[in-house]
Amino acid sequence: MMQASEPWITLGTGFQTLLDVMRNPARERLVATIGEKLAGCVVVNMGAPLTGYIQTICVAADARSRGIGRLLMEHAESRIFRDSPNVFLLVSDFNAPARAFYGKLGYRKVGELPDFLIAGRSELLMRKSLGPIRGYAKNTV
Repeated sequence: MMQASEPWITLGTGFQTLLDVMRNPARERLVATIGEKLAGCVVVNMGAPLTGYIQTICVAADARSRGIGRLLMEHAESRIFRDSPNVFLLVSDFNAPARAFYGKLGYRKVGELPDFLIAGRSELLMRKSLGPIRGYAKNTV
């Protein structure tokens, strides 16, 4: 599902790398199904340095535009906001549909990493925040 989708096609991310992301025991994973069919997944990193980092999200091509991505993001955000006031993610500059999707969900660009994954392209650091870390009361959301 991931290997046949953007941004992984343009980034040249192979099956084994994507499988390693999904199998990483330090990450939390959530899957969405329609009936018994896999419809999407999200991978969250709650470790440092960016606690609350959404490492990847993917929705199956035949399940798109049905609210699956929004639901996966809501669940990931709910998990992250239990422990951190910030949700972070990277999105490729060439991935306009994903950038628009995250913008609609309230994410704002807070940085840019040029030539980070591939030459000539940037990864955009986006953040959704409930406020600063200092004074954040965990498990209140």
